[in-house]
Amino acid sequence: MEGYGLFLGLLGSAVALGFLSVVFALVWALHYREGLAWDGDAAEFNWHPVLVLTGFVFVQGIAIIVYRLPWTWKCSKLLMKLIHAGLNTIALILAIISLVAVFDFHNAKKIPNMYSLHSWIGLTAVILYALQLVLGFAVFLLPFAPLSLRATIMPIHVYSGLLIFGTVIATALMGITEKLIFALKSPAYSSSPEEALFVNTLGVLIVVFGAVVLWMATRPHWKRPAEHNPKLLQQNGGNEEESTMTDYNNADKTDVEFNSEAAARKRNAKLDEAGQRSTM
Repeated sequence: MEGYGLFLGLLGSAVALGFLSVVFALVWALHYREGLAWDGDAAEFNWHPVLVLTGFVFVQGIAIIVYRLPWTWKCSKLLMKLIHAGLNTIALILAIISLVAVFDFHNAKKIPNMYSLHSWIGLTAVILYALQLVLGFAVFLLPFAPLSLRATIMPIHVYSGLLIFGTVIATALMGITEKLIFALKSPAYSSSPEEALFVNTLGVLIVVFGAVVLWMATRPHWKRPAEHNPKLLQQNGGNEEESTMTDYNNADKTDVEFNSEAAARKRNAKLDEAGQRSTM
């Protein structure tokens, strides 16, 4: 791998930043807020930021870069797909539980639902994430989709995954800011009390974590190498999308060359036949 040392440094930074973000979220809930419970009160609401940061930010970020880990390149692509899908499934489950917590809290306190931009974009991100997971499972894990379809869907799948991840980070920042504005009254958020500084630091950790993950995920020289060995592809379930277009192009090129050679032979045969007739 090119830049292996830099990759390890960024990977360690991503894991540390993500883990630290989760710890900050827990400290915010347990120390500065009312703790964690499932009773329809404020402590139930606190599950929302904790689970979102744990699953929808941290776990999703690791799921994005899991293909980039060089020590997994000897593992079958099918196994890595299962790990990728499993991590994304965990992230989705935690995100759904966090939504249930906030809706249950709002309903118990007679607070309107879905009135803020944070809630609009957040729910949209969860729905798109679920669709992304279902589509990815159907196209890339089940053995029914043709390779041409997988090759067509792959760049869309990658782009939409990164887009959703960035959207989730932006939504999380909106959410923690909104919570601080509503919760901090005396002293107010604008006076920068200790809790405000602590949670603002959490927001910075989230941004840096997202930046590191996106950087690692978009470096072409850290991409998992394509598997061109047909036997290896068969062992991996025949699902190597990265080499699909190359295989198709090579197959098309071979067909064209074969057809051209066949046509040339036919033309030469006709010329030879015409030449023989003219000499008779």
